[in-house]
Amino acid sequence: MAKPAKKKVKQPLQAASVCWFDVPADDLKRAKKFYTSLFGWKFAKLPAAIADYWHIDTGGKDASPDGGLLPRMHPGHSITVYVTVLSVDKALAKVQKLGGIVCKPKTSVPHMGYFAICEDTEQNVFALWEPNEQAA
Repeated sequence: MAKPAKKKVKQPLQAASVCWFDVPADDLKRAKKFYTSLFGWKFAKLPAAIADYWHIDTGGKDASPDGGLLPRMHPGHSITVYVTVLSVDKALAKVQKLGGIVCKPKTSVPHMGYFAICEDTEQNVFALWEPNEQAA
């Protein structure tokens, strides 16, 4: 009796979960007051490549994404949602294959991971995030 052929087992995809968000503001003090009053969010200065970057603690459980508050970079700069991926490089290739645009290529956040900023086919901006403590 012949053995049945083994089926290829598909590796489960990592959940493409929202893991972070950035809120741009023209007046950081005003924005902090607004979100603190509205949601009770807490803000703490965070050393980053951007000079005036603030960590937003949303107060949710560990699975709840936190975010960042930063100065608005250009007139159309709106809230950016970061989505976790296994590989920023592979996700960027797929973005382009599907008709999206890479706005900011893969960028390192030392000891945390890599991100890239993209635009979908509907002109919505979003970011990819690859956690990697070895990022330099």
